[in-house]
Amino acid sequence: MAATRRTPTSTYRLQISADLDLFEAARLLPYLHDLGADWVYLSPILEAEPGSTHGYDVIRHDRVDPARGGEEGLAALSAEARRLGMGVLVDIVPNHVGVATPAEDPWWWDVLKHGRQAEHAPAFDIDWDAAGQRLRLPVVGDDDQADDRAPIDHLSLVEGADGLELHYWDQAFPVAPGTADGLHDDPQQVHDRQHYQLVSWHLADDGLNYRRFFAVNTLAAVRVEEPEVFDDTHVEIRRWFDEGLVDGLRVDHPDGLRDPGGYLRDLASLTGGAYVLVEKILEPGERLPSSWETAGTTGYDALAHIDRVLTDPAGQKPLDDLEARLRGGPVDWAEMIHDTKREVADGILNSEVRRIVRELRRHLPVVHAFRAEDAVAELFACFGVYRSYLPEGREHLEHAFTEARRRRPDLAVTFDQLEPWLHDPDLAAAKRFQQTSGMVMAKGVEDCAFYRYSRLTSLNEVGGDPSVFALDVTGFHEQLAERQRDWPHAMTTLSTHDTKRGEDVRARITALAELPEAWESALESLLSLVPVPDPGFGSLLWQAVLGAWPADRDRLHGYAEKAMREAGDRTTWTEPDSSYEEAVHAAVDAAFDSDEVRAVVDGLLEQVVLPGWSNALAAKLLALTIPGVPDVYQGSELWEQSLVDPDNRRWVDFEARRSILGSGAWTAPTPAVDDAGTAKLHVTATSLRLRRDRPELFTSYDAVAASGPAADHVIAFDRGGALAVATRLPVGLAARGGWDATTLELPPGRWTDALGSWSGSGSAPLAEVLADLPVALLVKES
Repeated sequence: MAATRRTPTSTYRLQISADLDLFEAARLLPYLHDLGADWVYLSPILEAEPGSTHGYDVIRHDRVDPARGGEEGLAALSAEARRLGMGVLVDIVPNHVGVATPAEDPWWWDVLKHGRQAEHAPAFDIDWDAAGQRLRLPVVGDDDQADDRAPIDHLSLVEGADGLELHYWDQAFPVAPGTADGLHDDPQQVHDRQHYQLVSWHLADDGLNYRRFFAVNTLAAVRVEEPEVFDDTHVEIRRWFDEGLVDGLRVDHPDGLRDPGGYLRDLASLTGGAYVLVEKILEPGERLPSSWETAGTTGYDALAHIDRVLTDPAGQKPLDDLEARLRGGPVDWAEMIHDTKREVADGILNSEVRRIVRELRRHLPVVHAFRAEDAVAELFACFGVYRSYLPEGREHLEHAFTEARRRRPDLAVTFDQLEPWLHDPDLAAAKRFQQTSGMVMAKGVEDCAFYRYSRLTSLNEVGGDPSVFALDVTGFHEQLAERQRDWPHAMTTLSTHDTKRGEDVRARITALAELPEAWESALESLLSLVPVPDPGFGSLLWQAVLGAWPADRDRLHGYAEKAMREAGDRTTWTEPDSSYEEAVHAAVDAAFDSDEVRAVVDGLLEQVVLPGWSNALAAKLLALTIPGVPDVYQGSELWEQSLVDPDNRRWVDFEARRSILGSGAWTAPTPAVDDAGTAKLHVTATSLRLRRDRPELFTSYDAVAASGPAADHVIAFDRGGALAVATRLPVGLAARGGWDATTLELPPGRWTDALGSWSGSGSAPLAEVLADLPVALLVKES
């Protein structure tokens, strides 16, 4: 791990947009400072596609987005941060650029206009030899071209600011010099002379010759492994550090890069060894490469551990049985994701599979292309982690070959032929294979299987394996002791712009593991009152309704549409099944319009709301106090009941939060679904302030034991003078009558709860320690 120039004690993530620009963010900094946040953490701020709400579609690397406040906005924010003693962390996107509007991206426009010889052609990952030295753009609609050799309808030539342009409907493309001479009345012939070819959108699956971000045609990958491309794409980022405007970076999607370790070395050189985090998804048991110059991940691994230590393992069997009944048989998660990954490799990412095979066959011309494509797709389906980093991670590739041979003995000879080449860390095809395996995993698992598996959807979260149901307290402590030892400055988080469900949606759903019979009964009633074609998806939908309630109708309809189309087994984005979707939307409407349905939902809410709030406070305290740098996603200092994006980028009422914080008033959670969440803000502010103002209290990690009849219902650990105590499995705790004689064996000294009223030493009765809230943060008195 690299030595860092400065390390935050915490961060607060803001989604910077035209609505919340850098000037507005600067005005929020005093509130964030009062809350206790040490650094502000910004979403991407380089210039993005016009109207972009997220900023991950960068079109220029040489300036801050004017729509987000521009250079002046960043200067204002940085100055205010310095005044308050805060740092600035910025999200950057090295893997790809936005090309939805070609004229807005000068590099892409240059390549379209001048082709392979363009100044910026080396910046893009294009296989020019695969399509007659032309770049294929999948933009042609179904009704505008009979086949790929037929003329394209709705082409026209228009004089633009940069010369003659070829327009397809309202999309503009450049015309190469000299290619329109004498042909101003024949746009089709002009098109045929360009360095690009407009093709059917269907060819995106298997006929493209440029690498994308996942399967997004409008995000073209760039080759930051080339020194000149790295320098050109980081010119503005370099300025931030040269001028002291920014203190650290979060690297988006490092797994898409040719050489993530090399990129991080280059970035460390550019920043002078600044604090850098990587958005790396680790599978259970996988370790972040220790050779990387990074402080660690962005925290999805910590999120998975926190969610699972709060999940009742006793709920697994009844929820497994329910899922099997809804799906018509037992669900094998490993088989499901093998099949969804294979669907992706054969479908939306088949262009990448074919390109890998083209590169392999330069060395293995005797291997039939169709067999090699089949074998590569099967290896992707069998890959157990996102990717390897050869020679690191070689065991993951070996495992994939072993599993692929077991499943496909008919391809044994082909696997034997491919294996030595894919093990070569210097081979271009092996590097491309590594870049692609993570795409297949993400699209097949996070963006598909997560919507087909509904056993307990709080576990269907980025960075987590839904088949891992729970984590016991001992295992939790082991994970955190390792984290303290190896990655003490990695981020911890509960909600991000990418999480499928906000932290408090998950906390409420988690309570169902303690109430499986009540959930099964309620679900049966709901499916009877409002039948949906797929009862398994119905379970996923009603869990979302339960977790997000109270939610407005449009939000739930938006979630339902995205969830069923991402699942892709009954309806899709490109081929929607109207009858199926109408039935699902009818279920959403019934939650608002049917008294019978509302009675069932309300009855279940009466059982899960208070345990859900308890889980939410426990999760928040754990995330804020375990080893690492805790991040608070915008607005999540109060209840965070967002669903998948774009729902989690909704407007946040910061004035309300500022007012609550300023008042200092808070109350314990109530069973009401519209509880104000003041207790959560109290927990958040108290924990953040303590971490910032007393960092010496958070330098080690030791489990603290409980004894007594309810000992299994508490998690406690001492960070070196700050001791966190959190309730787990609150339904079971209430059923047994509370804490009774259960005590916590405190380390020597006198301790005072920063969240409540308790103070004492020695053997502390949990009924007293947790009398005010289901959590406590004990501070050792000097």
